[in-house]
Amino acid sequence: MYTIKKAKQLNKANYLMVLDAPVIAKHCMPGQFIIVKKEENSERIPLTICDYDREEGTITIVFQPVGVSTTKMLSLKEGDAFMDVVGPLGRPSDLTEMPLEELKKMKLLFIAGGVGAAPIYPQVKWLHEQGIDADVINGARTKELVLFEEEMRSVAGNMYITTDDGSYGFKGTGTAMMEELVNNQGKHYDRMIAIGPMIMMKFCVLSAKKLGIPTVVSMNPIMVDGTGMCGACRLTVNGETKFACVDGPEFEGDNLDFDEAMKRARMYKTEEGRAMLALQEGETHHGGCGNC
Repeated sequence: MYTIKKAKQLNKANYLMVLDAPVIAKHCMPGQFIIVKKEENSERIPLTICDYDREEGTITIVFQPVGVSTTKMLSLKEGDAFMDVVGPLGRPSDLTEMPLEELKKMKLLFIAGGVGAAPIYPQVKWLHEQGIDADVINGARTKELVLFEEEMRSVAGNMYITTDDGSYGFKGTGTAMMEELVNNQGKHYDRMIAIGPMIMMKFCVLSAKKLGIPTVVSMNPIMVDGTGMCGACRLTVNGETKFACVDGPEFEGDNLDFDEAMKRARMYKTEEGRAMLALQEGETHHGGCGNC
């Protein structure tokens, strides 16, 4: 059992939980995720680790109640527990595996879209701990949906808030803010990392390509099973079949077929769509955990 040390509603759409998980906290790195099960017959839910405390033995997750299983999670309070938590899963951010001296020479820009701020925060925090202050664009539809503002400010070099409706910070999208920084404020970036809704990441990649900025995106929004066996997160990356949960969740944005991924995500929502994908893709429909 994994006890909930803290449960908090962040805004009308997002909730935070801190879990007692010392083994996971000891081994996890920015970019990785866990799978939680509320009880024996519950659905497996993959959630990004958005913070961790190795000394306290805790990990932090943020979720949106969008389906039956995540809505049932709202009934869990401080002192309750998940029956099972598995992790850390997925590959850590490539940034954590680069030589530190090389990393310190890079100018990094993160673009968060909505709940994408949660998986971006641990990466920016880790960089800050290494003496590297990255720039962050933290975007949301409106002011009340901005996440991790104070936490991000404490570890980012510069943070820029954007809202679609102009209720807070820069009025416009994260891509528009990036273009403003590069084209009008003379900023230079060696890499842009975008995490958020699929359509947002697609346009971040397109805009960054015009600016000559290499990109990385996280495909955790399309993960379902978390082991590659369900086929939900099957992608085409640089012409090859990959699975977000076992090969990612981060990939180079320029090499990823976003249109195919978004079409598959829509189809996967229905039983008929899942059957059709399995028929069309044959043996490549499933991936496997990669550990056997």
